[in-house]
Amino acid sequence: MSYQNQWSKSAVSDVVRQLRDTAIDSLARMYCLDRGLFAFTLRKRGREEVPEGASRRYTATVLIALAGEDPQIAAEVLGGHSPEDVCTPLLEELDDAKDLGEVALTAWAARALGHSKASMAMQALRRMEPGRRPYPTVELSWALTAMVIGDGGTADIDQALPTARALLAGFHADSGIFRHGSAQSRIRGLRAHVSCFADFVYPIHALSCYYLAMKDTRAVEVAARCAERMCELQGPDGQWWWHFDVRTGRVIERYPVYAVHQDAMAPMALFALAEACGRDHSASIEKGLQWLVNPPENAGSLIDTERKVIWRKVARREPRRLVRGLQAAASRLHPRLRLPAVDAFFPPVAIDYESRPYHMAWILHAWPAGHAVRIHEESSRLAIV
Repeated sequence: MSYQNQWSKSAVSDVVRQLRDTAIDSLARMYCLDRGLFAFTLRKRGREEVPEGASRRYTATVLIALAGEDPQIAAEVLGGHSPEDVCTPLLEELDDAKDLGEVALTAWAARALGHSKASMAMQALRRMEPGRRPYPTVELSWALTAMVIGDGGTADIDQALPTARALLAGFHADSGIFRHGSAQSRIRGLRAHVSCFADFVYPIHALSCYYLAMKDTRAVEVAARCAERMCELQGPDGQWWWHFDVRTGRVIERYPVYAVHQDAMAPMALFALAEACGRDHSASIEKGLQWLVNPPENAGSLIDTERKVIWRKVARREPRRLVRGLQAAASRLHPRLRLPAVDAFFPPVAIDYESRPYHMAWILHAWPAGHAVRIHEESSRLAIV
């Protein structure tokens, strides 16, 4: 089905089905059966898509998603392997891990799967002291989520409290935005004031999960304020922009716009917040999907139905990250200073023809199997039931 130049209430459900089908198909091509890991990326090479590299982080993220799927889908994705079998080597290799992101995602996956060795991951996570050492906001958010989700048998509530405090300390109340690193991080240089879209999504998600486990009202209040600001900053055609000024709450640089933000990360965070406190941002979720289907910057959708893949992003035609660097430098000099006529010199028309496993995983996690997607007839709002 082509979604170009059309949108209706029924199209939302159709798009979500297409996203899920594409995610499952893509993940099966991204899994390296001989290594028991997912590729780092699936890249366009002529008429084929070729997997490249391997990633433990992305493997753990896929396992988080598969924990909520039917075993038959997990077997299809993993070539007959079980999620538990794929998770075991990840757990056994955590003793020497120094990457909080990898440890946190692995712990989250193990707890979501109910893995018998999930306590190994929680011990590794505890050793890294996420509530006391400086870490990126995204990784701190993953750690907090890992501590509070699951059946409670391997939860680490004592560690969750200082981790939540450290995460909340990175929130800038005036701008409604989280810093890129925790308050202890002391980020310096021209990008010290720059936050990215992931610094909205993962704290909102983590604090919503934390509230459901601990009933900490400040956590959900901050998550709700951050989500409100995130939706206020959404582009006119549904774009979730990329870089923001923590001091002012303004956009620094809009591009690239990533497909994963549109169809997975934003819905994942906003649905978690809705579950925690009932805040409804479904109109913003739907706008994000509309952009993915028909981005005005390009002639075609990022959902490639012929190749059964969702391409990574729409970006500027520019030397590597030039505009982002210049915009960060300009806004550092003065919060309102931006490069003029940047779209004319560096138009946002380039498509990145690759796809990564974490994107496909978050699609499945945001739009879980067994939940119907519908539009409320009276309010025309998107809902998952």
